[in-house]
Amino acid sequence: MTRFARALAALFFAAAALAATAQTLPQPPDIAARAYMLVDVTAGGQILAAKDIDEPVEPASLTKLMTAYLVFDALRARKVTLEQRLPVSERAWKMPGSRMFIDPKMQVPVEDLLKGMIVQSGNDATVALAEGVGGTVENFVRLMNEQAKAMGLKNTGFTNPEGLTEAGHTTTARDLATLSTRLLQDFPEYMHYYSIKKYRYPGTPASNENNRNWLLQRDPTVDGFKTGHTKAAGYCLVATAKRDFPGLGGRRLISIVLGADSESARANESQKLLNWGYTAYEGVKLFDANEPAASPRIWKGASNTLKLGRTQPIIVAAPHGSASNLKTEIARPDPLVAPIAQGQAIATLKVSLDGQTLSEQPLIALEAVPEAGWLGRMWDGMRLWLH
Repeated sequence: MTRFARALAALFFAAAALAATAQTLPQPPDIAARAYMLVDVTAGGQILAAKDIDEPVEPASLTKLMTAYLVFDALRARKVTLEQRLPVSERAWKMPGSRMFIDPKMQVPVEDLLKGMIVQSGNDATVALAEGVGGTVENFVRLMNEQAKAMGLKNTGFTNPEGLTEAGHTTTARDLATLSTRLLQDFPEYMHYYSIKKYRYPGTPASNENNRNWLLQRDPTVDGFKTGHTKAAGYCLVATAKRDFPGLGGRRLISIVLGADSESARANESQKLLNWGYTAYEGVKLFDANEPAASPRIWKGASNTLKLGRTQPIIVAAPHGSASNLKTEIARPDPLVAPIAQGQAIATLKVSLDGQTLSEQPLIALEAVPEAGWLGRMWDGMRLWLH
């Protein structure tokens, strides 16, 4: 065999090996939407499927996820209470689009306004809440954008609290996944509102009482989140489900489908994504909560080792049957020098399968390591210099 032939054969086999590796991970089903994303919340936000997740889109009523976040935050801070009655302004009453049909003669409890916003997708309820929490809609929108920045939503900008089409009112599938995850993690006590199937405020028409998230009726494991629709945005749905999984308790996924062609399509495509995520991937627990994933050497400290881990179990989503082939790698500064505070982010745990990265999760110091005394610091300083 000539040198050229050997080189060509080597190139062929390398390409074949690369192609084989690329096929290791399950391929998601065809999803009829402009953009979509599937996230495993239990596995630290691991992305299982994605299409155009950083492309700007109109969020429509998915905007109300951020509105709800700020209302929940105000409830926790006791700035408002669930029983508190808020006035209905002319602005709220005249809102176009979906409504819960409240009017200026009413004083509506915050809890009912929340149900009207979440279940009925009421734009009137949304504006009443924005005015009640922010004083004015404009100030509330400012708070929305400040919170988006604090969350790290890099491609999101809000111009209203309800989601009607306006220039500059855009987000992305990735940012919606972050926002939805933060809702689950930060305000679990209010998540039950998203699983309400029917709601109508007394004295208002009964024609708009069904939750538009059809998956609540179809799939008992689905317990949220929110639908959205405008002509420009198409039909959108952020859905979340929690299903039992051996050894893990519950495994939660979030699916995001943006720009589907109809109500039925957004429900069907969301269900397809969720079912695929649960069947194609399994949850693998690598470490228990507060179990050290590594205990590297630390210098000039009261202790010689630093325990690195997480305060919740470290779980990765892996293709079914591949758990024994997972590889872990920890990236950290070297050398580590005291003092280190408890909870300080120190390292990153990378989990891969056949050379493909599945997950990267931060590791923190599980315990504080204060500085050693002057003699210990001096001795370690000399040893570190020699090292």
